[in-house]
Amino acid sequence: MDSIERREYIKKLLIKSTKPLKGQQLADELGITRQVIVKDIAILRAKGIDIIATPEGYIINKDGENYYSKILALAHNSDQIKDELQTIIKYGGIVRDVIIDHPLYGEIKAMLMIKNLYDIESFINKFKNHKAEPLLVLTNGIHLHTIFTDNEEQMTQIIEELKSKGYLIEG
Repeated sequence: MDSIERREYIKKLLIKSTKPLKGQQLADELGITRQVIVKDIAILRAKGIDIIATPEGYIINKDGENYYSKILALAHNSDQIKDELQTIIKYGGIVRDVIIDHPLYGEIKAMLMIKNLYDIESFINKFKNHKAEPLLVLTNGIHLHTIFTDNEEQMTQIIEELKSKGYLIEG
């Protein structure tokens, strides 16, 4: 299989998959290195395919057009991350990413794709297991999330509750 056929095969796998696919999993299946997969993903993205790299693997954003989305500016401390995320998913929201504006590097964005309580628990446990800090510690708690909902009413509920908890930065 040449590189063009391989990339087409990867694209088809990602389109059909209902869960993220790890780069190493794809590499093992194709008998190549993970670095080749990273390069193939970059080329597919450059061709306009909306591939998202999450901590669980690669996925294609198939649903973005079917959702109502908004970028929300938020501020809170690390201890309130779980509550913030639970507030968002409580009303059917999906947390696509976290974005910070770093004074040296500019925009730093990490894909999250948090959709349910299990995703939240996994995310929080990764901080503990890796002894890592969330991006918001670099900006005194200020960060952005791209939120998807099925409709505007759900988004309004999320915004109102985040506002009442003091997490939402209003401009």
